Amino acid sequence: MTNNLQRWSLTAVGLIYVVIILGAYTRLRDAGLGCPDWPGCYGQLTPLATPGLDNIEIHKAWIEMIHRYVAGALGLLILFITIKSILLRKQLPKAWMIACAISLLVVFQALLGMWTVTLRLYPIVVMGHLLGGFSIFALCWLLYLNTKKTKRFNVPIKSLNIFAYVCLCVLFAQIALGGWTSANYAALVCADFPSCQGSYWPVMDFKNAFNLTAVGIFDSPGAPLENQARVTIQMMHRLGALITAVILSILYYCMYRTKLANFKKLAQLGFGLLAIQIALGITNVLAGLPLAISLMHNAVAALLLILTITMIYVTC
Repeated sequence: MTNNLQRWSLTAVGLIYVVIILGAYTRLRDAGLGCPDWPGCYGQLTPLATPGLDNIEIHKAWIEMIHRYVAGALGLLILFITIKSILLRKQLPKAWMIACAISLLVVFQALLGMWTVTLRLYPIVVMGHLLGGFSIFALCWLLYLNTKKTKRFNVPIKSLNIFAYVCLCVLFAQIALGGWTSANYAALVCADFPSCQGSYWPVMDFKNAFNLTAVGIFDSPGAPLENQARVTIQMMHRLGALITAVILSILYYCMYRTKLANFKKLAQLGFGLLAIQIALGITNVLAGLPLAISLMHNAVAALLLILTITMIYVTC
């Protein structure tokens, strides 16, 4: 029974990863409002040809609805896993609590999905929706580690586990900053690197850039940001990337120095993913946000997140 739950948990990990990529694809194709209503699309279960819609809008509607279909399938799978884990709570005392937390988060994530549409891409909701997806991904991976009963180690450096938690917080903050950058269309405000609009430290507007509830897009609540505020968001995302890279590198180095074979493998994987992520971020700026590169940037961020979760788990 526990082996079955382990397989279902891993399936959920794969499915939420697909949902994250589909969500990024929907956003990058500007299809977040491909269906102006929720949960249907123009009052239907599928985005069928409707008078008054041109082909481009129907194409966007299909992108949005496919994202919803897969997310709905994930929700049903999470419900099934939660029921199974509750039935096995004696054998897996932590797993059922994690599964219940995931279920509650999935419900809130569905609400965020609805508000994304009804509030017309309100940036704080869009960012929250992205963070919700990453949080579900992380918890599903943690659930899988618990059902697999992954081996833990006595760590020579006692503070390593605490530092891994710090790294998780920094990484999650950087993901949030990336979401805020995307939600406010600030990814393309600087076409040069490492400078931004010809300056290494341009004039910035912190007051407006991070007044989360006052910022809007198009006809969503709040007011769209001016150039200086969007530049501020982009520059802070770059600075955050630098800080995150340094802190994660220290974690990977410390794990590599423990001489434990499994730790060295995790550290090597971390260094590799981090190098790829930095290259993707720079390429996004210089190449003008290519779709494939942007999707990979989201995908690698998710992998860095679960790698950090794994490091925390094995060093407990």
